[in-house]
Amino acid sequence: MKIDDNLITDLSRLSKLEFKDEEQTQIKEDFTKMLAFVEKLSEVDTKGVEPLIYLTEGYQNPRKDLMVDSTTQQEALKNAPLKDSDYIKVPKFLSKK
Repeated sequence: MKIDDNLITDLSRLSKLEFKDEEQTQIKEDFTKMLAFVEKLSEVDTKGVEPLIYLTEGYQNPRKDLMVDSTTQQEALKNAPLKDSDYIKVPKFLSKK
């Protein structure tokens, strides 16, 4: 795969990132190193190795997902810095761009 400025520009546009010229050069170098590492993995002999389905051997018994009331609404509101009757008020976080 040829890694050039056009590829980095396309990837930055798709990922909605903006890079300065020196950052784009560094990203191109890093991307080249990553692809070289992945290509190196293809040299590993995997004949006779079963594919890994799970990271652990055997089956894990997950605990039951039980709903437990640990904090009442009144207790949560009592600790809230801003509240409005039955709800916790939070500052607006979204901004227009």
